[in-house]
Amino acid sequence: MNANPALFPGRETIASKLTSLEEADKALIVAALEKGEQDDLFLEGLQLYLDQQSKARFLNSLKLSQTGEWLGSIAPNRLQVRIMEAARSSQHAAYAAFREGLSKSGGMDRAFPPSPI
Repeated sequence: MNANPALFPGRETIASKLTSLEEADKALIVAALEKGEQDDLFLEGLQLYLDQQSKARFLNSLKLSQTGEWLGSIAPNRLQVRIMEAARSSQHAAYAAFREGLSKSGGMDRAFPPSPI
């Protein structure tokens, strides 16, 4: 069964939903994360969001951190590493704030628990 990629939100849609992050936007993002077929589109949208935030006139680091924390807590294990890679792709303060929130979420620890040894 092939899903129609045209029905999936595009990278611009994902980026705009991450920017506003209201309840309806959160629902769309959660739905997007459930489908493994659209992981690449989601990650492109995340990268676009981070690029837009790094070029913004005003850096809202608290919102970026909260977005990272929320996303890290709801993202499936299969995406945790790829989201962290996106957060580490630049040294800009916007990426650092997002990365800080992502680390607070503990998503990487849930996806890859520490070895008991």
